[in-house]
Amino acid sequence: MNAKWRVNPQNAALLVIDMQKDFVLEGYPMEVPMARRRLPAMQEVIAECRASGIPVVYTRHILLDAFDVSPLESAYNPALLSAGLRKGTSGSQVVDDLRPEPDDVVIQKHRYDAFHNTQLENVLTSISGLRQVDTVIVIGTLTEVCCDSTARGAYMRDFKVAFVADATGARSDEAQRATENTIGTFFGRVLTTRELVAEIHEGREGRAA
Repeated sequence: MNAKWRVNPQNAALLVIDMQKDFVLEGYPMEVPMARRRLPAMQEVIAECRASGIPVVYTRHILLDAFDVSPLESAYNPALLSAGLRKGTSGSQVVDDLRPEPDDVVIQKHRYDAFHNTQLENVLTSISGLRQVDTVIVIGTLTEVCCDSTARGAYMRDFKVAFVADATGARSDEAQRATENTIGTFFGRVLTTRELVAEIHEGREGRAA
């Protein structure tokens, strides 16, 4: 996809997808080593967004002990019937390295797409003023599952998508490359952290001029 738009901090929001302990920490039920390795890049993106006034929205994928709230997900991955991402557990919380701040929004979801049956769209249409946000920046994990699904959900709702390649974590290098190719071809722009920061700085300087 040709870069017909650039990230403008006045019209962007950052989505930090599912960076929960159960996905990130070594030995935890849903461990994604690539997500852990990419924590420094995610920290840089979050810090840059905060410094530029870009609102930060976190998602947490939550499963329940009381009943199987995501039955097809657990059918494909039966291990989820007994462990991982449980409501109220430490493992379901965002990792300390990326801990949300008091004014951040945290969205709880039960499906891969963070827009599905959540308040995310309502938040995005009001968090910077009525319909001011037209771009979402996507970081987090899993690249090929919840990040991809949420990026597509944003595209379907006419949000521009900036997908940060080195601040998203997949289960494999092959899955990472395939997702980047699909997103970059059909659903948005794929940027590195360095490229994203440069565009945010450019937008800040333009605003100050």
